[in-house]
Amino acid sequence: MIILIVAGVLMAGFGTAYVASEDVRYLTRAGLEQTLILEARQPIAEMLSDPGTEEETRNLLRVVVDARDFAAELGLDAARTYTTYADIGRDTLLLVLSASPRHCLCPHTWKYPIVGRIPYKGFFDPAMARREAEKLERKGYDVYLRPAGAYSTLGWFNDPLYSTAMSRDSVELAATVLHEIAHNTLYVKSATPFNESFAQLAGYRAAQAFFRRRGSEAAAEQAAARWADEVVLGGFYADLAARLDSVYEAADDSAAVEAGRVEAGRWAKDQLTGPVGAALRTYQVGPMADRPVNNARLIAARIYRTRLDLFERWYQSHGADIRLAIAAMDSLQQGAEGDQAFERMRRALDGSPASESGDATPRRAE
Repeated sequence: MIILIVAGVLMAGFGTAYVASEDVRYLTRAGLEQTLILEARQPIAEMLSDPGTEEETRNLLRVVVDARDFAAELGLDAARTYTTYADIGRDTLLLVLSASPRHCLCPHTWKYPIVGRIPYKGFFDPAMARREAEKLERKGYDVYLRPAGAYSTLGWFNDPLYSTAMSRDSVELAATVLHEIAHNTLYVKSATPFNESFAQLAGYRAAQAFFRRRGSEAAAEQAAARWADEVVLGGFYADLAARLDSVYEAADDSAAVEAGRVEAGRWAKDQLTGPVGAALRTYQVGPMADRPVNNARLIAARIYRTRLDLFERWYQSHGADIRLAIAAMDSLQQGAEGDQAFERMRRALDGSPASESGDATPRRAE
């Protein structure tokens, strides 16, 4: 109950500021939600030993426990992460907002202590999320709100497994556990696309090794196929971004921008219903092909799929051993910040001398 008492004291201290400031209201809501989540945790070990736990739930929880233990074997900082379970009591844990001007692939960023600049903002309050999205839309931004079923506190708290992340797909569940624990191990300040793309590699390639260890070859192959699909999508999104960059650089008025976006959308549909869609083994294109160009949606998609080809090269260059690949990446990125992360990896793969200069990444809109 100490956490609840502290939260109450903080709320009392906010006083007038809470009423006057949207930012303070946002932080207060986030703090209260985190407090409630921490208070709602129950040990997974107790759930596994409880005869009242449904068999399907028990099997999925065993995957979580075993994947967490495997993460520790790989050298990931599992700590006490995913040793507890929290029933959120709703379908959506939080909404995540991304934004970008319509004439530029320039992610709007929010600045936070410790983690630096982040190209998205998570909201536990849907109404607050929509208000901020509408405010940015009025300024001429593309906006994108998406649900998220899990998040990491980077080891500041012993993160539970959220009910919203309890996928019936055991491969995706294990990959989520390994992805989120990877954030505890390696996090480069102000380098969100690098951090999330590294965690994608760690999640799927480690899930492949995990299921192979378990003797589940079909699940191991499925994890490898999903990673391969992510690499394919990463290439598609990079090509689409390059086309849009050319449109925005050449356009001299808003009409030219809009016409270029429509043409880029046609190209994207042709790719998704053609070679890109044909190359995907575990994902279905579905309505994705008919979506109009939205810079914020594209930026959000690329956060998890930036230069995945480089991450795959890194993995292969370490003998296709995810443990060695993770350890070497952690060592390489010590002290890195922002654009230095991709630059260090690229130079290491190319055998170039270390450099502190930045790699080419999307421009930023404050």
